[in-house]
Amino acid sequence: MGTWRGLRVAFMLGSLFMILLIIVYWDDVGGFNLYPLQDPKHESLHSGCCARTTAGPSPSVFTRRAQASSSLTVSTTTATTRPVPKGAAQKEEERKEKQEHRKEETKEDESGRASVDDKEQEARKQSVLDVCSGNDGVEFPGRTRAFEQIPNRELDHLIVDDTHQIIYCYVPKVACTNWKRVMVVLSQSLISPSSGKPYTDPEAVPPDLVHNSSLHLTFAKFWRHYGSLSRHLMALKLQHYTKFLFVRDPFVRLISAFRNKFGRPNEEFYKQFGSVMLRRYGNVSGSLPETAAEAFAAGIKPTFQQFITYLLDPETERESIFNEHWRQVYRLCHPCQVKYDFIGRLETLETDAENLLKLLEVDDLLSFPSGARNRTAASWERDWFAQIPITTRRELYKLYEPDFEMFGYPKPDSVLH
Repeated sequence: MGTWRGLRVAFMLGSLFMILLIIVYWDDVGGFNLYPLQDPKHESLHSGCCARTTAGPSPSVFTRRAQASSSLTVSTTTATTRPVPKGAAQKEEERKEKQEHRKEETKEDESGRASVDDKEQEARKQSVLDVCSGNDGVEFPGRTRAFEQIPNRELDHLIVDDTHQIIYCYVPKVACTNWKRVMVVLSQSLISPSSGKPYTDPEAVPPDLVHNSSLHLTFAKFWRHYGSLSRHLMALKLQHYTKFLFVRDPFVRLISAFRNKFGRPNEEFYKQFGSVMLRRYGNVSGSLPETAAEAFAAGIKPTFQQFITYLLDPETERESIFNEHWRQVYRLCHPCQVKYDFIGRLETLETDAENLLKLLEVDDLLSFPSGARNRTAASWERDWFAQIPITTRRELYKLYEPDFEMFGYPKPDSVLH
């Protein structure tokens, strides 16, 4: 009995041992999983319980499915929306940073240019002030008179635009055609036949029409419009409006005027001035041709020397003030009586025009016409004055010296010596 009981106990213990051994074995090889949330593929066949203890539980099947689903979603999104890769995103960010940097540099450059332009304007205005105050020792008629003493007929070059509060003094042979076109557009004083509305583009305004005085309101017309209030209104507008003019080297302007008015047939200027020059200084025998075309065909036309002689002739001054094309700027625009806010130069026309339109706050409305510029160059002075006696040249300089000094043009030593 004792032996049988011992065998039974031994059998039972052996059976239990075998069952435990089988359980452990199947658990290791995956035949029976006691950890249903564990992924058996992530366990090594040789890892054992110690490995499982140290490494911790592996991802579950559900976790893997979620990862797979997430991966599929990302993959699908990538295929449909194609987001910018990280490297490209960084490049885009760098590009934006460079763009911002360039904008800052542009602002600094514009600010620097504006500062230079402001200083240049201050220098130009100070030059006028010095001459008008007598500091430079240059004397000329009308330097010390008050604005009220200027005759109405001498105020015909001050064009007024009340809409934009602008006053422009035009100087012939200094881009005045294009500036008059600008003033026509701003004042809406000319209707386009094609649109039936006022012109909006200065370049579209016919240049031959802008010199029609009826298009422009000038100070000379104030008496007709406002009577006894005219001078008072002029003073108010001069105080509150933005005033500008454009100037040019005086001798180069003279050459340009001569080329334009006497270098080709011009009936008006031939009859009023050319014939006078030919009779006085041309030693022309007999009667002159009736028309400019006939005179040019016969080779009869004023020379530049006769033109200069005419300008210096005291008789010319006694007859009338100079024609506007060669009248001095100080007599056209009265800079000693009118404090101009902007003084432009033909030599820097493009830059000055751009700056002026910004100052007038109309640069969003129009652009300065890019038409053909007058090609008379300062380098031509020596050739044009080569046949003029030195004494005559010096007399001519004295006649235009206020313009040279006032507007900062150097004394033309190559012409005077």
